Amino acid sequence: MVRKSMALLLILMATLGQGTGSFAQSEEKQGADKQDKPRKAESTGGQTALTIYNGNFAVVRQDVPLELTSGVNHITFNDATAHIEPDSIVLRDPSGRRTLQILEQNYRNDPLSQGLLLSLYEGKTIDFQIPRVDAEGRSAPEIVQGKIIRSGYAPSSPNGYTEPIIEVNGKLQFTLPGQPIFPALGNDTILKPTLDWLLQTDKPGSANAELSYVTGGLTWHADYNIVAPPKDDTIDLIGWITMSNDSGKEFDNARIKLMAGDVNKIQPSEGRYDLDYRAREAAKSASVAAVVEKAFDEFHLYTLERPTTLRDRETKQVQFVAASGVKSQRLYVYNGAAIPDYGYGAEQIRNDASYGTQSNPKVWVMQEFKNSKENNLGMPLPKGRLRFYRRDDDGQLEFTGENTIDHTPSDETVRVYTGNAFDIVGERRRTDYKLDSDHDWMDESFEIKLRNHKKEAVEVRVVEKLYRWSNWKITQQSNDYNKIDAQTIEFRVQIPPDGERVVTYGVHYWW
Repeated sequence: MVRKSMALLLILMATLGQGTGSFAQSEEKQGADKQDKPRKAESTGGQTALTIYNGNFAVVRQDVPLELTSGVNHITFNDATAHIEPDSIVLRDPSGRRTLQILEQNYRNDPLSQGLLLSLYEGKTIDFQIPRVDAEGRSAPEIVQGKIIRSGYAPSSPNGYTEPIIEVNGKLQFTLPGQPIFPALGNDTILKPTLDWLLQTDKPGSANAELSYVTGGLTWHADYNIVAPPKDDTIDLIGWITMSNDSGKEFDNARIKLMAGDVNKIQPSEGRYDLDYRAREAAKSASVAAVVEKAFDEFHLYTLERPTTLRDRETKQVQFVAASGVKSQRLYVYNGAAIPDYGYGAEQIRNDASYGTQSNPKVWVMQEFKNSKENNLGMPLPKGRLRFYRRDDDGQLEFTGENTIDHTPSDETVRVYTGNAFDIVGERRRTDYKLDSDHDWMDESFEIKLRNHKKEAVEVRVVEKLYRWSNWKITQQSNDYNKIDAQTIEFRVQIPPDGERVVTYGVHYWW
């Protein structure tokens, strides 16, 4: 736990930037009661910096102006997000001229609401307005008085509210008699989530402190659109970054970075946060990159070149990669064994004679391309969704499938499944089976038929899993095969237009 906390602190310190803040503060405390009313202080015009991570959290950095006296100061801050992690706060003087130490911190996230005010007036009588219409159809609201026996405000309950109890004319009712009219705000109400600090410093005067913290409610992901021509597999690729802000705070004119990679982050317990969790011509016209990528520690940072405003409850897209003339290829893969997931162990599979004999007729369609500079790409690609389109002969784009990719470094190959072939069909059946348990061996043979109903020849990669046991030997085969791994072989079969090919093989197992 200590190591994980230190790692998170290092991330905060490594990515510290500048921003704005909204503070209220009091005069020097010198050990006085922290309940003294604080003074208001205007925020600076600095720029907020924001680093958003794949794991649905972010690091916020902003400047906050302080008017300090030597000793202890009482400061309240109400410009944080609604999903701040209070224990992640780092407050420092970036100039290094003074020491800032938070002696005590209180975090309140119960902004003013009707329910909260009702709870503050429990045991008191207030006015309620009841809408009425007179005989001539004019609005003539009626005012009645009611004593609040129970407000119904219960933030710790699942719904945050229970039935109120109001006494009107000596009788109790479990509903509000009308719209409550409160004589004044309560003495302990806040309008925004608020941090209340006792802050000690060694030097008085004005300070432009730097505040950083981790918050939920912010996320980003990548999406890729791939467009292929009518007859070729040389593709155009456009990548979009989508940022979503559900933090309860607007980030105005912010410098935004996006961290791609698997950063270890302890997830909050359930209920702590309520997070809502969502070509070619463009490449020619793009004169300035909208996003710059660089390696950072064990991850990759994508920095938006221009400051941007990210409003609360807003989703924003920015194009970050555009490439044309990317060479790719379409693959047809047939894995004919429809193997059920029984959770079997190796010995159970070996002794189940019917295991793996059910045939799967579908031939997979896959697309692959290399993410390299030589292939007009080469930028590390963050994980996200790939959508595939192909132009029809009339120029219209048609959707042909989608899938997701993981974080992909440069010079690695992207291969994704996009659907099943319509005009290519497979059929697999077992032709022989012998088991000699006394001498610890087994023989098994298969016949695989592939039919191509297209008007052009295709190559199908036939994948066979040798699942019976770890020791095996191919005893006969109709086609050459490649050994993919310890228990997988692959046949590459050329099938003519409107043609059929048959692959047979036998395997001997021993243990």
